[in-house]
Amino acid sequence: MKKLNSMADLEGVRRLLKDQRLEAERQEKLRLEAERKQREEAQLFQRQVQDVTPLPNSNRKVHDPNKPPPIARQRELDDAHVLQESISDDMDVERFLETDDKLSYRRNGIGLEALKRLRSGKWVIQAQIDLHGYRTEEAREAVGEFLRTCVKHDVRCVRIIHGKGLGSVGKEPVLKDKVKRWLVQKDEVLAFCQAPPRDGGAGALLVILKAKH
Repeated sequence: MKKLNSMADLEGVRRLLKDQRLEAERQEKLRLEAERKQREEAQLFQRQVQDVTPLPNSNRKVHDPNKPPPIARQRELDDAHVLQESISDDMDVERFLETDDKLSYRRNGIGLEALKRLRSGKWVIQAQIDLHGYRTEEAREAVGEFLRTCVKHDVRCVRIIHGKGLGSVGKEPVLKDKVKRWLVQKDEVLAFCQAPPRDGGAGALLVILKAKH
């Protein structure tokens, strides 16, 4: 301990001890006040819930709320594409057809050899749609959806069975000419021709579709 040499030194020590005592008393008061507030808050909570009956433990598992179903973006895009298409039943399809007995069609840039191979059955039919029993509007939508699905799955050659009209009024094929009009307006279609007899003859068309990529 430091040696006290004068009354001034003694007085300084007294003041230091007094300050330490006062600080200790202040800290104790703060502690007691905090404990008092904590007790009062606990008592207030107990009074608020004293009439509440606790639920029995039923081992229930609380699940997260069901997430909203995902938005089918691609389907929305496909539907928008359908709305943007303008497929007319009245367009003059004859000017697009080859002047052969099969009334074939090929888009600009498609070689004649591809059409010859299609007529001769060299292309393998990978999918088909049968329009028997369809009304015009139903057939139009079905053909559009069929072609888009085929392109999406990289199907290159398909058959569209439109029928010969044997069951129609007047025995005239209702969909035969309409299907040709629809196909020449479809970006997916590169070429088509009447099917050979073994694949439906005058009641069907063979169609070449563009590649997926």
